[in-house]
Amino acid sequence: MKAVQIIQPGEVRITDIPKPALSTGEVLVKINYVGFCGSDLNTYLGKNPMVNLPVVPGHEIGAVIEATGSQVPDHLKQGMACTVNPYTACGHCPPCRNMRPNACRYNQTLGVQRNGAMCEYLVVPWQKIIADQHLTPKQFALVEPMSVGFHAVSRAKVTDSDTVMVIGCGMIGLGAVVRSALRGANVIAVDMDDDKLSLAKRLGAQETINSRTEDVHQRLEAITGGDGADVVIEAVGAPATYLMAINEAAFTGRVVCIGYAKTEIAFETKYFVMKELDIRGSRNAMPEDFRAVIAYLKRGICPEQELISGVYPPEQAQEALEKWKSDPGKVFRILVSF
Repeated sequence: MKAVQIIQPGEVRITDIPKPALSTGEVLVKINYVGFCGSDLNTYLGKNPMVNLPVVPGHEIGAVIEATGSQVPDHLKQGMACTVNPYTACGHCPPCRNMRPNACRYNQTLGVQRNGAMCEYLVVPWQKIIADQHLTPKQFALVEPMSVGFHAVSRAKVTDSDTVMVIGCGMIGLGAVVRSALRGANVIAVDMDDDKLSLAKRLGAQETINSRTEDVHQRLEAITGGDGADVVIEAVGAPATYLMAINEAAFTGRVVCIGYAKTEIAFETKYFVMKELDIRGSRNAMPEDFRAVIAYLKRGICPEQELISGVYPPEQAQEALEKWKSDPGKVFRILVSF
């Protein structure tokens, strides 16, 4: 079957790999759409330390159930649209014992630590299938990246009395904007691109700040009456945005970090203590985050087409990555269509 493979930094190849065989307790899915994630772009750029090349990328999946093996529950039926929970959990490490398998110490995400879904067919344990008859495969391809933003909001324990500042309005940051707004919070979106900020406002942000053209601190002081943000969600992964998150959090605020910074960062650690901050990491997503995104998409209020920056055939996967590389600020999600 056809598959997209990143051979080495800067080189993508269409290859032929065996179609997976179906076993007991497994589901065979026909891939319709797979999204390129930031981790896939970093793999292509040679900046992903967790990947072993060559690799088939892809873990943002929109598919249709092709067949089911024995001992698969009856509610999973041939022809149902679905996505796949792309993470693994060992069941024995501290996060797994603490009922947080999304942060399993030995997690292997599809397309990162193991071959992913950018191919024609995929076989997974039935427990990894998330299906719903009311969504299309293209909608399902948006579920996993949005769920990562939803999970960050859960980590922050956002309520309707909070002011939440989301730094970075890519796909994951927009997920955090949506989930915070759904919880009734006052949401402030920060980005360097006006188009992304405009979309963030349509998705629920009450205020937007362009960090390229405006003084973030002064704007936030004016919006919050000098208090700062109760919650800051960092969804960029850059030294400047990590420092912004700490500096702009309110006293006793919560800072949730999604992005990976590529270099070491020097912090004024006095703010950790003076403000008595809660600083939390947020990794991947939980099944309940997937379900919450699906419930949101089923409401029909999400401008899904505006979240899709392009749809490419597998043969143009490298072209798609080059487009993203050349203008990263203008890309939300790029889908590869099988």
